[in-house]
Amino acid sequence: MDRRRFLSASSAAAVVLGAKTGEAAGSPKSVKAPKALMKLGCQSAPTTDAHLKYLARYGVKHICGYPETTEGRIASTVDELSRMRDLAEKNGIEILCVGPPILESSYIDRDKHPAIMLAQSPERDRDIEQMQLLIRNCAQVGLPSIKYNMSLLGVLRSGRVQGRGDASYSQWKLAEAHPKTPLTVAGEVDADAFWERITYFLDKVIPVANEYKIRMACHPQDPGVPPEGYQGVDRVLGTVDGLKKFILIRESEYHGLNFCQGTVSEMLADPGTEIFDVIRYFGARKKIFNVHFRNIRGHRNDFVEVYPDEGDVDMWKAIHVYREIGYPYMLMPDHVPVAESDPHGLQSFAYCYGYIRGLIQAVQA
Repeated sequence: MDRRRFLSASSAAAVVLGAKTGEAAGSPKSVKAPKALMKLGCQSAPTTDAHLKYLARYGVKHICGYPETTEGRIASTVDELSRMRDLAEKNGIEILCVGPPILESSYIDRDKHPAIMLAQSPERDRDIEQMQLLIRNCAQVGLPSIKYNMSLLGVLRSGRVQGRGDASYSQWKLAEAHPKTPLTVAGEVDADAFWERITYFLDKVIPVANEYKIRMACHPQDPGVPPEGYQGVDRVLGTVDGLKKFILIRESEYHGLNFCQGTVSEMLADPGTEIFDVIRYFGARKKIFNVHFRNIRGHRNDFVEVYPDEGDVDMWKAIHVYREIGYPYMLMPDHVPVAESDPHGLQSFAYCYGYIRGLIQAVQA
């Protein structure tokens, strides 16, 4: 969406909203539009004083934080979590989610803590106990959510393509993707095996999350692959139907999704028309705990990750859907383009912060 269209849409939306609330029409039958509750957020690391000041500079007041955890452990202590929270608060930032050093979006052959996803006992029970401890510690410190992945292949991409200016964009083109090895250390993992591992984890973790009122937010598998699998793995959380099944396992208000709008768009044949009803489905059930508000150009099995204003999804329409469902948590950038002069994407993140902040302010007007 270009600047002129953005401003035009914002003005039109304000007029429509005014009419709905009776400000323009004055009709006693007018219906008040739902209040926009979402917040600009970020999940970029590290959670250091320097990076927190960078985030504060661009108006980011809510984040997912990464505590310093003693080497070799999974569960951060209460002291470690408290230090992270206090450092953020000194910079005017609130931590709404914690990212642990386990169940990340990493390739299983390089994962430091692979036991849960490899179904290795008794190691997986030991690691699950650490996740249970982290839940308890977060509750004690007042950190309300934990994000995690249940992935063996990490984030699959086939290369990079030229973007606007000197930026380059990450690409996934299944037809041109060639894995380095036929299988990972996990070997063949069909759908039944994958669901067993997911269910085993949820059965032990969600009851603790219920007890301590900590939202557990799982990221979809990025991207989806055909049912016959990729490197021997059937990515069951790489389809909308898979995510629907996932939220029904251990039904709980504390069991939901780190809803990556970009990843979910990658699951669809026509994301520009289909994504809005997917947001409504999970949002109406209060299963969206965090949103990666990013855009793609393309569709399932063939896409590039682009800036939010140049993809196939109308982000102005999307943010109205989040308001419609009463989504109250963070909207954040994810997987930004990079350039030689901006290798860590800090400039691209700053651009995305401004874009998202502008949309939030416009939809709140």
